[in-house]
Amino acid sequence: MQAKSILLCGALLPAAVVAAPLAAPRVPGQPAATSRAALADIVVTGKVLDEKQAGLPGVTVVLKGTTLGTSTDTDGNFTLRVPDGTASPTLVISSVGYVRQEIPVNGRTSFTVNLAPNTQDLNEVVVVGYGTQKRSDVTGSVVSVPQDRLEKIPVSNVAQALAGSVPGVNITTSSSVPGAQPSINIRGVRSITASTDPYIIVDGLPFPGSLNDINSNDIASIEILKDASSTAIYGTRGSNGVILITSKRGKTGKPEIRYNGYAGPEYLIQRLNPLSGPAYAQKYQDYAAQRGFTPTQPLPNYTEVTNLQAGQTVDWMKEIKQQGSIQDHNLSISGGTDNVKYFVSGEFFNQRGTLKGFQFQRVSLRSNIDATLTPWLRVGTSSFFSTNNDSGGRADLTLAQVTSPYGSEFNPDGTYTVYPELPELLIKNPLASLTNTRESRVNQLIGTGYAEVAFPFLEGLKYRLNGTYGYRPYRYAYYEGRSFGNLNGFAQLTNDERHNYTLENILSYAHDFGKHHVDFTGLYSAQENRYFTTTENGSGFINDQIGFNGIGGGSLTPTLSSYSERRALVSQMARLNYNYDSRYLLTLTARRDGSTVFGVNNSKYAIFPSLAVGWNVANEAFLKDNSVLTALKLRFSYGTTGNEGINPYQTITGLAQLQYAYSGVTTVGLRANTLGNAGLKWEQTTSANYAIDFGFLKNRITGTVEYYDATTNDLLLNRQIPIISGYGSILDNVGSVRNQGVEGVLTTVNVQTPSFTWETSLNASAVRNRLLQIYGTGGDDIGNNLFIGRPLRGIYDYVKTGVWQQGEDVSKTDPSAKPGDLKFADLNGDGTITSLDRTYLGSNLPDWQGGITNTFTYKGVSLRVFFQTVQGVLRNNGNLNYVDLGGRINVPQEIGYWTPQNMSQDRPGLNYTNPRNYGYASNASFTRLKDVTLNYSFPAGLTEKWHLGTLSVYVSGRNLYTWTPWIGWDPEQTYTVGNGTGNGGTNFPQVRTFVAGLNVSLR
Repeated sequence: MQAKSILLCGALLPAAVVAAPLAAPRVPGQPAATSRAALADIVVTGKVLDEKQAGLPGVTVVLKGTTLGTSTDTDGNFTLRVPDGTASPTLVISSVGYVRQEIPVNGRTSFTVNLAPNTQDLNEVVVVGYGTQKRSDVTGSVVSVPQDRLEKIPVSNVAQALAGSVPGVNITTSSSVPGAQPSINIRGVRSITASTDPYIIVDGLPFPGSLNDINSNDIASIEILKDASSTAIYGTRGSNGVILITSKRGKTGKPEIRYNGYAGPEYLIQRLNPLSGPAYAQKYQDYAAQRGFTPTQPLPNYTEVTNLQAGQTVDWMKEIKQQGSIQDHNLSISGGTDNVKYFVSGEFFNQRGTLKGFQFQRVSLRSNIDATLTPWLRVGTSSFFSTNNDSGGRADLTLAQVTSPYGSEFNPDGTYTVYPELPELLIKNPLASLTNTRESRVNQLIGTGYAEVAFPFLEGLKYRLNGTYGYRPYRYAYYEGRSFGNLNGFAQLTNDERHNYTLENILSYAHDFGKHHVDFTGLYSAQENRYFTTTENGSGFINDQIGFNGIGGGSLTPTLSSYSERRALVSQMARLNYNYDSRYLLTLTARRDGSTVFGVNNSKYAIFPSLAVGWNVANEAFLKDNSVLTALKLRFSYGTTGNEGINPYQTITGLAQLQYAYSGVTTVGLRANTLGNAGLKWEQTTSANYAIDFGFLKNRITGTVEYYDATTNDLLLNRQIPIISGYGSILDNVGSVRNQGVEGVLTTVNVQTPSFTWETSLNASAVRNRLLQIYGTGGDDIGNNLFIGRPLRGIYDYVKTGVWQQGEDVSKTDPSAKPGDLKFADLNGDGTITSLDRTYLGSNLPDWQGGITNTFTYKGVSLRVFFQTVQGVLRNNGNLNYVDLGGRINVPQEIGYWTPQNMSQDRPGLNYTNPRNYGYASNASFTRLKDVTLNYSFPAGLTEKWHLGTLSVYVSGRNLYTWTPWIGWDPEQTYTVGNGTGNGGTNFPQVRTFVAGLNVSLR
């Protein structure tokens, strides 16, 4: 029988399967005519060949829907026994670097299989600005987020799942408050005052909300654009990188109902523990000894003394904690015909914080519809609604950390005390804030639509009209009254609205001329954002019954404020992609943006061009038959992007209202309060990107290495001017910053057997950030921590060398010091510690960061383990900078304090008041076991028997362990212990999460 070609996965294989039915083997002692049905099993044999017709060893051959399998020998031969009664037996044949095949047995017992090289990685379609491209044709820096980071991970915000998994993208969770938005920057910080947030695009259109609004189960893919070539197409909006999110859409076929959900507990990661009762009492005695007085009572306040004598203590950390939990439930329905496709989903997410009063709830709905009305007209619409709620009074972690264990939690009537350490009125009950009424709700409603015309008179020519409108109302209401110690009551109401629209006209043309491929995109778009907010404050309420619902009932004059702004952008863009024979690649882009935020002295318009070239070396004839090198592509790009960097109306002089007396009458007038600058212009970043993509051993080893060099000029900063002008500063273009970085990704298949695989994905990135100049003077701005030649967000402080001990001579170096005070280095050598001994110590920006994922698969079971690391971070540690307030502040056991007996060289004494405002700069580097997920996918045979499409169950843990030298709750977070007087109600430490989940679909 001659070999026949078959079409598989869209590729015509030269000789796919040769099947020759053989007679059943004769069993001794039985007639030759014995039927196969009388045999217990069917034994199938075969040979697997590569593209050169050579036997392929180590190929996995599995009976579909079962765990029965084998692998080919050194010559590519295999033997597999198929149990009798197997319904529709099918062989699944796969190997790293080759296209997977499924072959029905259909009664045959012998097979010859030709596997084709897997070019899926190169032919994979990725989303780029205003379109898609084959991975092999991409010239810019575009990275796809691994799909497993979007599934089975218990997070409230999709950005949290990306931390450490994408090179060049720094995601910092500065607060673990449920519903908090992580900060994101791509390839370093490029601006000092302007936003460094990336531009978010959902389904090709600007997303006016935040990532908190998006249900991760609605996401089909995420691409991140990093270099000028890929981001310049978005002009000013792409200056800090672009995050492209594509939502799931319907497919032709019968309806599919899918449920994804998980739930589980969360636990506070306790890294700081206040002193126990006896240790706290001893601390007061140590404080008195260091202050040189003899206390008349064992503790400073009579409430504490009474509880001490009664043996009553309060574990405030235990009292403010509760059992946290997280749950997420998603239900979607999708399907369609050839002409109409739909996807509808709904989500309910709820997180109960590990501290009392903290919670976050999200409900979201999405509807995507695509319709082909005629062969040349396609239309579609998307509707999205979400509502977020993090309302509720919150327990105060700061106060729980510092309040005396001998304080009183409750009054005799069972209500919370306001001041647990009477007569001390500085420290409030950490739980009293739970009695405050607090509402915080934000809704997001977005509607989008498109119409796409394919002109029949010229193949490849299309016109597309995109439109989107977003409405985002926000409400915040707050009331605190007598239960919180406010005898007048205080109410606040804030309401604001955001309206956004975008209209885009896109003309595209794609055509092949022999080996030449041309792809052109042209754009004309308009965007407008409107924002309006009002805030009312009131006090002087006769009781706490009405609260903010009757804010006008306060006897004291209420304060009112409102603000409105509008910004608009008009843009034109053209992009040309050209490739020859998928070997030589060229991309040219130019975008022209005009913004309303700029003044009349400089054009409101700016042009942002870019160029990128690529060479698919592996497609050259001299490498096509290389058995080691599977893929090799060289890329280079160069271009400019812009950043508006300012709010509307900052180019004009602002006015403020004031009252003055005229002829004995109070009159309202206006005065200038900010000096405008009509000459302001765009911040502009010019960058070059060099990259190499590679693959070895049939793509068993793949990776990318990139180097970039980006300089941002015309930074928008407040420049000091002579006060005689009537103003202290003016906003001007007076600075430049340079970012140089290297990024790498490496993916390997370490082990592959018929039943077990082990894959590793590693990424790392490092950026060298430097301030080149500010104000045009060449000098540093120490007051704002800006240093020429140094990274932004620098720390300028003293160098701590220890603690002054008893008997040491302080008279020369630090005459005001006493035993227990911090000791600093005399850097300038003048013999005295002054402000001139401060120096640059480091930066909050990391030196490098990365992540590694190991995925182990055994039959239907998979285990994914992900580690994240961030190194070279220096941060001031407010946890160490407490002020003891007369011995009345509790101290974490992990921090401690100096005494003449322990002679600590790291911690000061209780009498130290930090007169030099030393910031305690500390190493905030860390390595974290970020998440582990164990998943089991049920075999297809069982799901078919149960009339299900797919079924899998999993357990997942997040933030399991952190290795760090940082002393405090978490090295990423800005939480500080403080001195008990601040508002710690927004402080929320890192949590550890465990969930169990279920994914199931019905077809």
